[in-house]
Amino acid sequence: MFHDILVPIDLEDPAIWQRALEVAVRLARDWDAKLHLLTVLPEFGLPSVAQYFPPDYEDKRKREALLGLEAVAKRHLPTEVRFDLVVGEGTVWREILRVAEERCCDLVVMGSHVPGLADYVLGANATRVAQRARSSVMIVRSRAP
Repeated sequence: MFHDILVPIDLEDPAIWQRALEVAVRLARDWDAKLHLLTVLPEFGLPSVAQYFPPDYEDKRKREALLGLEAVAKRHLPTEVRFDLVVGEGTVWREILRVAEERCCDLVVMGSHVPGLADYVLGANATRVAQRARSSVMIVRSRAP
């Protein structure tokens, strides 16, 4: 049914994505689908801000993010599941949508916490992706503490 499944991973908050990744692995096994694990790094913002960081800072943080995704894959993905790793940069929900389109993903499986007031005022990433994605979106709630 699905061939390419995008799974956004916030390396700083495993509680949000772990359950979603478990679901995505089951779906990938059932449908012989490929997983695309994505983590998104925030942009520097203004170019003038970048001048305060060492010249290789951006490359270093991308390498570190890729190593983090590799560790997630090694720990959580069975050997029979095909996958690739993607490090994006920018606004989280926009990068999720961009990568889903670029990789022709027909399903996005993403975690979400129980929404709080800030999510209703600002809009959570999961909500924005669900509203704007061309593909199907499955939002998996994290387990209650």
